[in-house]
Order: sequence, then C-alpha cells, then structure tokens
Amino acid sequence: MNSEKISLRKIPIAIPSLTNEEWEAVREPLLSGWLTQGPKVAAFEKEFSDLHQVKHGLAVTSCTTGLHLALTALGVGPGDEVIVPAFTWVATANVVLYCGATPVFCDVDTATFNIKVEDILSKITPRTKAIIPVHLFGLCADIDSIKKIIPPHVKILEDAACAAGASYKNRSAGSLGDIAAFSFHPRKSITTGEGGMVTTNNRDLARLSEIMRNHGAEISEEVRHQSPKPYLLPDFKVLGFNYRMTDIQAAIGLIQLSKLRALIEERQQWATYYTEQLKDILWLRPQYQPAYATQHAWQAYVCYVDPKLAPLPRNEIMEILQKKGIATRPGTHAVHMLTLYKEKYGIKPEDFPGARACDQNTMAIPLHNKMTQEDFDYVVDSLKSI
Repeated sequence: MNSEKISLRKIPIAIPSLTNEEWEAVREPLLSGWLTQGPKVAAFEKEFSDLHQVKHGLAVTSCTTGLHLALTALGVGPGDEVIVPAFTWVATANVVLYCGATPVFCDVDTATFNIKVEDILSKITPRTKAIIPVHLFGLCADIDSIKKIIPPHVKILEDAACAAGASYKNRSAGSLGDIAAFSFHPRKSITTGEGGMVTTNNRDLARLSEIMRNHGAEISEEVRHQSPKPYLLPDFKVLGFNYRMTDIQAAIGLIQLSKLRALIEERQQWATYYTEQLKDILWLRPQYQPAYATQHAWQAYVCYVDPKLAPLPRNEIMEILQKKGIATRPGTHAVHMLTLYKEKYGIKPEDFPGARACDQNTMAIPLHNKMTQEDFDYVVDSLKSI
C-alpha cells in the first residue's frame, strides 16, 4: 500500500497559495460593478509600495508589460542599447526589442545565477541607455557594485519578477534602481493570475508611466468618472498602451500581499531545510546567497547540477524525478541560445559560457507553500537515491 502511494505521488513545481479569502475578496468589485482599474487597484498600489519602501507603484497587466512601460518611460528607443543578462526569461530581452532598441547580452555568475558584474563594463558603449539586472529566483542582483561601474546616464531597470518581498542590504527590491517591475504570475510567491507592478521613487517617471499605462490619457478613467463632468474625454499627448490591471485582480492581490511576509518566511524555512538535507550530494549545488542578500524571496529553489560530478546528465535526472512524481524545471533559459536571438544577432552558445552552463545544468525542484513535510522528505530521499 505504501509503495502504491509513492508511485501515485505528484508534487508540482509550484502551486498558488489561495484560500477562501481571495474568493470572497472578488465579490466587492463584482457587486459594485467597478471591474476595471479603480479603487482596489489604487489600494493595492499603495500597500505594495509601502511594503517595498518605494514612493510610487503602478499595477499593470504583467511584469512583461511593466518592463516595457518602464523602458518606454526611460526614453529607450531605436538606436539605443540595453544590457541584459544572458540567463533570464526571454521577456527581459523581448521588451528591449519592443522599444526598437538592441539587447546587449552579458554573462552571468554560475554561483548566484545573476548578472556577472565583471562582464558589464565591456558591454557599455556610447549607445547604452539602460541595464536590466534580474533578481533571479528572488535573489537580488548586486546593485551597488553595478552602480559603481556604469556611467551616470545609464539607467537601472530592476527585473524584479521573482522578487516581491526580497531585500538587498536591508533595502527592498524595487527601490534599488531608477524603476522596477514585479510579476504576479501563479508561479510567483503571490499572484493575481496574470499581473505586475511598476515601482519607482522618481515622480516624473511615475507620472509618465501612469499616463502611458492608460493609452496616454492625461487622467485615469476613475478620476474622469468621479469628476463633475465625466462625459468629457481626456486629452492624449503621448502614445500609450492598455496595460491596466483590473479591480478584480487587485482585490485578490490585496489579500495575497497581506500574506507575503508569512509566505516568504515559510519558504525560507524550507529552503534552509533543503540546503541542510542535500548538502552531502556533492554534485548538487544550491544557488549561492551572498551576505548582501538580506532577504531571498525564494520564488524557486534552483540548484546547479555539476556535470563533472553528477552520475547522470541534468535532463536524465529530471526524467527520473518526473517518473517519481516530482516536477522539476530548468532554472530558466539562456536567451542568447534561443533561435530568435541566435539568428538575429549571430550569437554562439559559447559566447556566454556562464549562461550556457546555467542553461544546461540548473534545476528547480518543488518549493511552494502547499507542500508538506512528507513532500519535502520525499524530494530529498529521491535525490539522494540517484
């Protein structure tokens, strides 16, 4: 009977932590009739900004649209270059193309999986307009070291997709650069289904982003509807987009945000458990957490499978775990090895050896707030048995 249970066990790589509270929260906007961006979005923006020690927050449809909005607000356009880590989700590079600019790839550190600071200087040219350090898997990039080597005119856009609740030297992710973007995709610590948040301490960037988020309208729909003359349409002075979050999503987001600290604390405890339990597997190395990362957000627990020590290639190990009912994933992909970018820019896999190694050898194992002690022990035992 016990062996039957084990064979039927299924441990997903991630499950959103949702309860009846979120279900009940959506009733208010549904009953009020205000479904698009409105008072719930405004409340979500304020609470998220306060929690992340930043002056301005703008809820958007996804982290990808948030990154695009941020780059556009920074004035990035044709002829400009933006430095991007070669090991990240493809959206980090795609948004540069959306602006008509050129992504310039930078290698990553195979210990932290984040952008390799030593490689940045060689990528800066007179055309460099911005850099997008990614806080990969919830571990903040070394922002202070980046600031020391980039020229003052090069802006920092934090890709904080995985980093809600993370901190760097006791400063919150999203407050470290000129502007940032977060994700609320279901694989993240908190979710609104799809959705994202742009944060900045720069009032002008916030104002421009707010206008462009809503088609370029000078005033929001909420402000217009609550004005004495709601029948008058606003002026449009800039080209904008429809990147607005709905009040339904924000209602869920408010409940999720209230749980963020507790969710991360629990993830931290289980990440520590994994690290301790797996320390004798010499071929499996967890993501290195430097002292400056005062809070890892643990969006995922990603390891490096050392090809020199591992008994099998990474993909074969993932296949064994899959058969045991344990979901795994590569950490993410090396963007410079994807067909679009490889062919567009004539890049070779070996041009960024750190990113290539991470692409081929990183492995995320299950870590989420719905897992039990039995689940974690099963994952540990299964890895030890390989």
